[in-house]
Amino acid sequence: MFAVAGLMFAIFATLVWVGLRFFYVSPLRPEAVGPQSAVVETPVVAPTEKLPQASKEEPNNRLILPNRWHHLKWIALAILTVGLMIGGTLRLSGYHVLQALKASTAENKQIELALTEEKLVPPAPLPPSAFLHSDKPELAGVDRDWSKLDQKFVQVVLRLMANMQTRGYTLVLVEGYRSPQRQDELAQSGRNVTQARGGQSKHQYGLAVDLAPMADGKVVLSERDPWALEAYQAMGEEAEKLGLTWGGRWTFRDYGHVESPQKIPAQSATGHDV
Repeated sequence: MFAVAGLMFAIFATLVWVGLRFFYVSPLRPEAVGPQSAVVETPVVAPTEKLPQASKEEPNNRLILPNRWHHLKWIALAILTVGLMIGGTLRLSGYHVLQALKASTAENKQIELALTEEKLVPPAPLPPSAFLHSDKPELAGVDRDWSKLDQKFVQVVLRLMANMQTRGYTLVLVEGYRSPQRQDELAQSGRNVTQARGGQSKHQYGLAVDLAPMADGKVVLSERDPWALEAYQAMGEEAEKLGLTWGGRWTFRDYGHVESPQKIPAQSATGHDV
């Protein structure tokens, strides 16, 4: 920003210099006043006496009309300098734009993936019976409707699940949208499930999901299982590559939680939401 401002100031100063050097004539310069415009007291002389005006005008004309090639040389130099400054300004402007593109936010990465990648179709949600014999049977009745989530975010999550499949892990959706009432119930349950109140979690905005790996047709929720912990860590790596936020990085660890970095109207006091 300061470099561009400096170049613009240099261009302005150069133009001022060119104007003063070639187009402005000071009234105090002797060559600025022609011999005919000067007020000269004409002496009384005899009619036959001739004043040597012609001989005086010749050197003055040479002062008024300097060498044209000299002028053209300086004008060309000024034009070249201004052109180089303008070109440098445009080059720097393009450089800053390129840097801004390189430093694009994770949200822009998600939008780009959603627009350029082939649209992925969400898998059918697991039936409630798949959670009845798990570590958390209360998850049987939670919302797993993909249509209630932000669809751009859904495409990134599906890409995450596809990448995990190539690494040998099958992920399933445990919970997607979460109502403010359920969020409050979890925060007040005292089970250290979440620290966010209703409206403070991205689950309420369709920008967060809870995922879990499957082994032998069963959902493995607890990270205390060594294999599940490896799966969650691999999920965190893949999620961060796609610009998502992984709950396993938080002080209050939530290994199965991934969310969009997009801001929401309300944030929890901890700086994140689950």
